[in-house]
Amino acid sequence: MSTSSLYDLIIFDCDGVLVDSEALACVVHADVLTQHGYAISAEQVHDRFLGRSAREARLEVETELGRAFPDAYTAQLRATIDRVFGEQLQPVPYIADTLGRLSQRICVASSGTPTRIRSSLGTTGLLDRFAPHLFSAMQVERGKPAPDLFLFAAAQMNTPPARCVVVEDSVPGVTAARAAKMTVIGFTGGAHCRPGDADRLRAAGANIVIDDMRALPALIAQSLNRDEIAVV
Repeated sequence: MSTSSLYDLIIFDCDGVLVDSEALACVVHADVLTQHGYAISAEQVHDRFLGRSAREARLEVETELGRAFPDAYTAQLRATIDRVFGEQLQPVPYIADTLGRLSQRICVASSGTPTRIRSSLGTTGLLDRFAPHLFSAMQVERGKPAPDLFLFAAAQMNTPPARCVVVEDSVPGVTAARAAKMTVIGFTGGAHCRPGDADRLRAAGANIVIDDMRALPALIAQSLNRDEIAVV
């Protein structure tokens, strides 16, 4: 790995970037919302809430409905995700090997809760690669697409934003990273990704879009040009 890289820290989103969870989570989220009187499909959850926290999604739906969900809603959502993830969650292809090839420091900045982040990474054997550097939207006032979470993660890791690369799979995540003045690599290799996602990530400001994690170390070593918009 070149020591002349422009970057000192790689910030990974969790869901859809480290763990292949988004397709599973969209199905669960849609099912639980529907059971609580808000009919919605997994595809609609994908379109509206991908990359955002469950807290923000709940508030948006409650505002639309004009009523609050009972406490049982959050408990049911968490329990169902726990069960489904425990049975089916897998790491993103090639991520373990990719992490082993990176010389920069790494951390996680996710819209998930701290418990969910640790559980997902633990289930997929990735927790030891990142702990204790796990940062959640619950730790900041505003989640993605605001820059708060990425700026918080950089500050906790004592790294200037200009020396950070963010790896993200969602438009809110890319938007947040660009607002934080960080370089952004879009990732479209998750099971939830659809035709056109690469274009959407580039339109949101991703400097580079990849669909295979094995491309990441070489890109970092080449010191990405922040003004470049390209597909690898």
